[in-house]
Amino acid sequence: MSLLVKICGLSTRETLEAALEAGADMVGFVFFSPSPRHLNLETARELGRQAKGRATKVALTVDADDATLENIVETLRPDLLQLHGNETIARVRDIKAKFAVPVMKVIAVETSADLAALPGYADVADRILFDARAPKGATRPGGLGAVFDWHVLEKLDLQVPFMVSGGLSADNIAEAVRVTRAGGVDVSSGVESAPGVKDPEMIRNFIRAARATEELMVR
Repeated sequence: MSLLVKICGLSTRETLEAALEAGADMVGFVFFSPSPRHLNLETARELGRQAKGRATKVALTVDADDATLENIVETLRPDLLQLHGNETIARVRDIKAKFAVPVMKVIAVETSADLAALPGYADVADRILFDARAPKGATRPGGLGAVFDWHVLEKLDLQVPFMVSGGLSADNIAEAVRVTRAGGVDVSSGVESAPGVKDPEMIRNFIRAARATEELMVR
């Protein structure tokens, strides 16, 4: 079984190249100004050209309006839109139809109750990403480096592919995949030396650990 590896929040040519050379399947670019990983469109265009044909380009947005999405799609030419906000099922459906780009919807998880809306999203999204719920009072979505209880996803029966995120690192990726049986992993802060600053060696170590986990899954 192949394990998809996504390195998210890339913002420089050097760190993007490290991810690509190490064999990342997906590379993520953030378009959300409160994030330290936010990209302007010109930088996104350059990085998109660098990644073209080498990995799946993912554009992360948070409750973006149509005009913002249009600019991102025209500039980056993403292979996948990652919707990381409070987008409704209807909004996900509309975005997918309007921009003709596959969509990955992020579901924030803390308890099993957070999976209540999952069937509806799974009907319209091409892929699901489970991330830790943001701490109370946080100004940004996502786990912000925190791990959620992976056991919430045990025995999950989904008809669409899913990935896990939230506090992943080279040290815990094997356990995360073992518990959730996810088909992919997504990391951002777990390969950073400081908020928004990717570390090439940490990227390489994470992908190396992911491939080792993949080998264990096959046995």
